[in-house]
Amino acid sequence: MTPHRNRRLTLAASVTGAVLVALDGTVLTVAQPALRHDLHASVTAVQWAGTGYLVTVAALLVFAGRLGDRYGHRRVFALGVTGFAASSAGIAFAPGIGWVIALRVIQGVAGALLQPATLGMLRASWPADRLSGAIAVRTAAIGLAGAAGPLVGGALTAHFGWRSVFLLGVLPAAAALLAVLAVPSAAMPVLAAPSAAGRSGGPARSGGLDLPGAALLALALACLVHTLVGLPETGWSAPTVLGLAAAGLLAAALARHERRTTRPLLPPALVRSPTVAAPLGVLLAASAALQGVLFPASYYLQDVLGLDPLQSGLRAAPLAVAMILAAAGSARLAKRHGERSVVLSGMVLLTTGALLTARLGPDAGTVAIATCFLLLGAGFGAVMATATAAVVRGANAAEAGVAGGLQQTVMNIGPAVGIALATTTAGRADPGAALTPAALAMAAVAAAGALLAARLPGRVGAPARESVTRP
Repeated sequence: MTPHRNRRLTLAASVTGAVLVALDGTVLTVAQPALRHDLHASVTAVQWAGTGYLVTVAALLVFAGRLGDRYGHRRVFALGVTGFAASSAGIAFAPGIGWVIALRVIQGVAGALLQPATLGMLRASWPADRLSGAIAVRTAAIGLAGAAGPLVGGALTAHFGWRSVFLLGVLPAAAALLAVLAVPSAAMPVLAAPSAAGRSGGPARSGGLDLPGAALLALALACLVHTLVGLPETGWSAPTVLGLAAAGLLAAALARHERRTTRPLLPPALVRSPTVAAPLGVLLAASAALQGVLFPASYYLQDVLGLDPLQSGLRAAPLAVAMILAAAGSARLAKRHGERSVVLSGMVLLTTGALLTARLGPDAGTVAIATCFLLLGAGFGAVMATATAAVVRGANAAEAGVAGGLQQTVMNIGPAVGIALATTTAGRADPGAALTPAALAMAAVAAAGALLAARLPGRVGAPARESVTRP
């Protein structure tokens, strides 16, 4: 099998895996009311079906990436996509809400294994000068899945019931598994990362698994995500403050542990590298700003303008279209003008879109609304594709899994942060009526991200030389 075909199969598997996860999140939202009615479940129980998945994924992404670095992204991807499809099929036949919640947590474990591996496989098999193009295709596919998910989920739920939604990804998952298994393991070699001793001049040893660090990070992220997800409903109550305090204490304990261990889960050289840290900060700001605007905007369209869900979806359609087109064209633009210029331009578009959204009132026309969503989508699409490529390529290939896990963690935390900030800004007002202050706050977040974008490299350099050990 030729290297070209191996790369194509790897890209197909990576894109399919990423689309599976993106579709799962959007179609479930549409199916939740029918699921609740059919299983006679409470609103809180149905919410836990979503929260349990989100908390589990966020807690395990970085450790799952480290597993890919240690044992091979191809193996971890195969395990993740199999578990994701199996748990999804199990949910389709679940007899009660308790089973749904338990299987969603298991699906979260599989999703955590799956997501960093989609990036790690691309880093291991694609040349550095072509990696941006592969990641751009992946990002565009995620945008398409996000746009199609509510439509597909609604159609399936209406005609075949909510259980059919969870069978949607079984065949694509099987196709992704066959595609990745068709790629020889030699095409995606396991790269040996030196230990701390090796970097300091001592004898180099293969990197081990930092289980205490993984546990501390998982607990910190679980506390943070659970608290942020619940903040729009509970507000700044005592449990919210305690949850954030617990996350902070666990993060401090993690930092102390990582400084002392010889094989840290988060390699210091990786997290301190401006080629990784800066784009991660940009992705956090961009995802927070986008979701922080979209959350009140969805209420604005329906509660203030009086549109039904279909009309609201059509008004917001330019966002998905612009995101897909911007992501698809970002690699070519980055090659011509440099990553810094593309990401900085994207953050400017995102900031401008948020500022224009803040000016929308009860009499806003279709063109004004479409323009706002167009700018938001174009900015976010360009930023997500280009900054993700910068993170994955900026890391040593032996640490691509950890870098991919950090990227996915940021993309999970960012929306929760944005929605929490938007609801905090709104105070006691309805989200739709508080669109202006929320959008202005998100414009400030996006502007802060633009400052971080200025630290990105201008043009892609030559790939670094790496040591390879065959499994």
